[in-house]
Order: sequence, then C-alpha cells, then structure tokens
Amino acid sequence: MTSNKRRVFLKGTLAAGTVGVAVGAGLLAPSKLLAAWPEDAFKARGFEDTLQAALGTTDMPEGDIEISAPEIAENGMVVPVTVETGMSDVSEMALFVVENGSPLTSKYVLGAGAVPMFATRIKMGQSSDVVAAVKSGDTWYSATREVKVTIGGCGG
Repeated sequence: MTSNKRRVFLKGTLAAGTVGVAVGAGLLAPSKLLAAWPEDAFKARGFEDTLQAALGTTDMPEGDIEISAPEIAENGMVVPVTVETGMSDVSEMALFVVENGSPLTSKYVLGAGAVPMFATRIKMGQSSDVVAAVKSGDTWYSATREVKVTIGGCGG
C-alpha cells in the first residue's frame, strides 16, 4: 500500500471509529425520535394498563378496521399482520397482543394525507387476541382478531 493510500485509509478508519464511539455513547442519538418513544406503554404489564399508557384510554368502540392475520400461526416468532381502515381523519394506529408479556407491539403516528394502513410481523408467545386501535378525530376505535399459535405445527 502506498503512503498516500495508507494515509487515506487511516483517516477513514479514525473517522469511522470516532463516529462509532459517539453513537455508542449516545452523543448522536436522534433526540426527536427518542422523545416520542412511549416507554411507559412498552413497560406496562397487562392489557388494560398498556392501553391506558399507550392510548390514554381503555374505552374503545369497535370501528371500521380490518386486521389481516393468519387464523393459525405455525411459527409464533414471525406472525404477519396487516391493519387497514376506511375511516377518515386517522392520526394514529397501534397494535396489541393481549396475552404477550408486553402487549404493545407497535404504535404509528400518521402524517396528513397518509394512507391509514400498516403491515408488520409480530412475535406471539401463545394463542391470543390481536387488537388493532385506530385514532380517528379524538376517538380511539378497535378491532380484534384471534390468532392461534401452534407448537411445532401440531395444533393450537
């Protein structure tokens, strides 16, 4: 390696190492994103406590919400779920697995004009109701779908 190439390589390595240390120390953390992290909701135990922490309410009437998920999931580690709604003025959406130790799986804040839908993969420790919540106007609405998780594909 020539002296010039070695110098460029060493500068790049030093710069990458410095950035890595800064990120590891939290000096370059995206504070706007972390400020919105619903820590209490993810730490809450029990479905009702999680609803209160995540949404500020436990009272959710049923709404025009479609949950697409398998009736029987052979692998609870990766369960595909899609949630969509035809409601208007949707500003937030959330997904819960009632029987999980930490029921909140995800929460989304939608920008103006966003299509009110999301697709994700969730982890389920056992058979459970999956609850989707959609905020339209000032009211949270919900829909529920039961998903059975099999052990080794032998039944639920």
